[in-house]
Amino acid sequence: MNKYKFLKISSSKKIRYLTNKYKEIPYVVFLHGFMSDVEGDKPKKILRYCKKKKIGFLAVEYSGHGKSSGKFTNGNVSKWTNEVKIAIHKILKKNKFFLVGSSMGSWIALNQFKFFSNQILGFLGIGSAPEFLENLMWKKFNNKIKNEIKKKGIYNLKYGNYEYPITYQLIKDGRKNKVLNKKIINKIYVTMIHGKKDEVVPVSYSRKVLKVFKNANKKLLIIKNGDHSLSSKRNLNKITKELNNIISNYI
Repeated sequence: MNKYKFLKISSSKKIRYLTNKYKEIPYVVFLHGFMSDVEGDKPKKILRYCKKKKIGFLAVEYSGHGKSSGKFTNGNVSKWTNEVKIAIHKILKKNKFFLVGSSMGSWIALNQFKFFSNQILGFLGIGSAPEFLENLMWKKFNNKIKNEIKKKGIYNLKYGNYEYPITYQLIKDGRKNKVLNKKIINKIYVTMIHGKKDEVVPVSYSRKVLKVFKNANKKLLIIKNGDHSLSSKRNLNKITKELNNIISNYI
């Protein structure tokens, strides 16, 4: 049974996280996607991998997601990035770690290089979606939707069986968090995994992420029949295999 814990971020905010009992360095830090949580198949699979390897694991659930406190509509990339920063500071302290980012989690992972450059040993991106709010949402919205967001401050975007409340403050905050024009000079191992049949985020986004890393040992794995979630048993095995390939360079 997985034990979920809560971390007090402020007097009014608690975020949920999932960790294991191993305190040895390094850790694996998992960051989930937009409107996801720490109960998904990917964090559970990676936690099992870390237990088997006897290494630390931390999955952080942002405010307004899952069972963390706060309203989703009050959140944005800056706030979620800061919550992850606080969680890493408080739980991992000075330990070195590998980042795993799923979809929006890769965006938040890229932001962590500002704070933990000397502690990050490697990065694995899954269906990476940095800057998706502007490029994959706002720019594709018609004028009617854009006007509604500006006027009401929010638009409920229907996609498949889901409905995403997109706020104007979320869109504007996304513009402050540009990462694809940055240069990260860390000499680390970076692997991007992307489904060829991803209908949400184009494979080009994983390529863009790789260009950010100037001195890294880089790899792009395109999964032929993979969708955006890559949550099938076979794809989850591929994810842990690639994570193991990165970690094996250090352990």
